[in-house]
Amino acid sequence: MEIAEPLFHQAKALASKEGVSFRVLIEEGLRSVVAARTQIASKPLRLRDGSFKGGDGLQDGVKWSDLAALAYEDDGGSIRP
Repeated sequence: MEIAEPLFHQAKALASKEGVSFRVLIEEGLRSVVAARTQIASKPLRLRDGSFKGGDGLQDGVKWSDLAALAYEDDGGSIRP
């Protein structure tokens, strides 16, 4: 296994500072990465239910293309930027 020299020196210094061997530090790091990635991969993606109960869809005469304008329309009938 090859490790980039700057990373190797940082890891050796950290291991020394913490009073553990280089091997212990590397194993701890690998365990952490494997656990994190395994946990993420094992959880299925779940989206919240964004549905609503509100009738029969769009009102007569309303087009999807008009919804943006209607959303920004105030009581006076003007459209905000």
